[in-house]
Amino acid sequence: MTEIRRIVSLVPSITETLFDLGQGEKVVGVTRYCAEPVEFVRDLPTVGGPKNPSLDKIAELEPDLVFVNTEENRGAAIDSLRSRFEVHESQPRTISEVTEVLRSMGHRLECWDEAEAYILQIQAQLTRIEVGGLHRDRIRVFYPIWRKPWMSINSDTYIHNVLDVVGAHNVCAEWGNRYPVVDEDRLANLDVELVLLPSEPYEFRLKQQGELLRSGLFPGRQVLLVDGRDFCWHGTRTGAALGRLHEFMMRHRPRVLEDEPK
Repeated sequence: MTEIRRIVSLVPSITETLFDLGQGEKVVGVTRYCAEPVEFVRDLPTVGGPKNPSLDKIAELEPDLVFVNTEENRGAAIDSLRSRFEVHESQPRTISEVTEVLRSMGHRLECWDEAEAYILQIQAQLTRIEVGGLHRDRIRVFYPIWRKPWMSINSDTYIHNVLDVVGAHNVCAEWGNRYPVVDEDRLANLDVELVLLPSEPYEFRLKQQGELLRSGLFPGRQVLLVDGRDFCWHGTRTGAALGRLHEFMMRHRPRVLEDEPK
């Protein structure tokens, strides 16, 4: 196999992962949405956004390997890149698949020990969450990814799997589309206990939080702003994110069942 000396990443979470795995010095290009680790990526050449990367700019960087995501990057761009460069393509939809992505990266970049450490962190958090969540009710959560129109996520998404693992019941899990549009009349009938407004892909802010609280759609329910990266970025962030989200859900879950062991 060709030694990897120059890398272009078109996936923000993979860019962060590359630096965490000690491969940052090889990264020669990123997208304008690759924001972490900020102290290292801010001075790197950018090649556009994940949906519309400049293939010419990527070619000028002469990468040995380009990291892409099946969902974040368009198929035509991936095919074009694959015809010219080695491409590492991934699209994990579950946390267990994230460990496979890390294992694949560790193998190709010859950083097995670093990758394995993060895999073990994920596995340890999964065990901790499983034990800590015993005998506890799940909380019914509405997780929008867009507004005007409201859009959410069904069970065939990574975000859903994260919610499920940390003890939330995604109220849109069984809807047909992966990213279903939810009209406000139906929103009011979802029996939601907690609304989570993430910082991406749509950046919900205090303004949107206030508007939703005043709308009357979820009377008496908590509507909270959350870091969307913990729910949708996969890679070396995953283990620590699971720990943070588990603690978060423990604070906001319904009561402990009466038969819980003491």
